[in-house]
Amino acid sequence: MNVYSSTTAGTQVPVPQRRHWWQSLFGTPAPPVPTPPPLPAPAPVTVSFRQDAPHPLLVPAKGDAFDFRVHPVYVWTGRRMTFEELKYRAERYLDWAGGIVRERIIDVSREFEPHRSHDLERVLNDRLAGQRWPANESLPQFTAHVRVSPDDRVRDRLRPYWEERIRLECEHELQKIRARHVDDLTRRWCAVLQALEADPVTMHAARLTGEQFAEVFRRYVDERRATVPELVTLLREAVRGHHDLNLGPSEYTEAWDVALRTYEREHGLVQRTG
Repeated sequence: MNVYSSTTAGTQVPVPQRRHWWQSLFGTPAPPVPTPPPLPAPAPVTVSFRQDAPHPLLVPAKGDAFDFRVHPVYVWTGRRMTFEELKYRAERYLDWAGGIVRERIIDVSREFEPHRSHDLERVLNDRLAGQRWPANESLPQFTAHVRVSPDDRVRDRLRPYWEERIRLECEHELQKIRARHVDDLTRRWCAVLQALEADPVTMHAARLTGEQFAEVFRRYVDERRATVPELVTLLREAVRGHHDLNLGPSEYTEAWDVALRTYEREHGLVQRTG
C-alpha cells in the first residue's frame, strides 16, 4: 500500500514503499511469462518407392517340365525416413522380398499348364492383393504384383498356333466386310433395276451406262417378263378350278379373281374381248 505524508499546504504526497534488502540487491523480479501449450507432434512422413525386379523369378509349371517367368514389381513404403533412405534399404532387401513372393506363389504355379501364363498371372495378383510385408510398420514394407510369361520353349511352340489363328481371324473379318459391301451393293442395284423396269425407254438408255450394265439389265427384264405369263396361267387355273367344282362365288375365289385382275392390269396383260 502507498503511504502519504502531510505538507504545510495541507496536501499529501505519496511516499514510496519501503523496499526489502533483497529487492535492493537483486532488483524486483519480472512478472512470470505464461507458458504456451505444447504444439502437437507432426504427423509421420510416409514415402514410397516403386521397384521393378531386375531378374524374373522362375517357378515350375504343371508337370515340372517348364518354368513360368514371374516378373515382380514392388511398391515400398517407409515412415519417418527420407526417400533416399527408403530406396537404399529397399535395394538391400530385394532378395529377401523375392523369396517372400516366390514362397507365396510356387504352389499355385504348379496348378497351371505351361501355356496358361495369362491365367496364372490373374490368379497370382488376386492372391497377392492386399498383403504387405513385413508386419512391423517401423520397417520398410512392400506390396507386390506380378507379370507372368511362359518359358521360351513354350513360346516357340505357341507361335505357329497364333500365326494361324491370326490369319483365320483376319480372313474371317475380311469376308464379313466383303459380305456387308455385297449386301449394300445388291440393295442399291435392286432399287435401281426396279425403278427402271417400268420405264419403256430404259432398255435403250441402259446402254449409256455401259455395255455390261445394259446386258445385265436386258436379261433381268427378259426373265421377269418370262415369269409373268406362267404366274398368270396359274392364277387363272386356280380361279377356274374353284368354279368347276360348282362351289359358287365365295370370298376365297373372289379374292383370287381380284388378285389376278390386278396383276394383269399392272403388267398390261388384260385380255381384250373381241
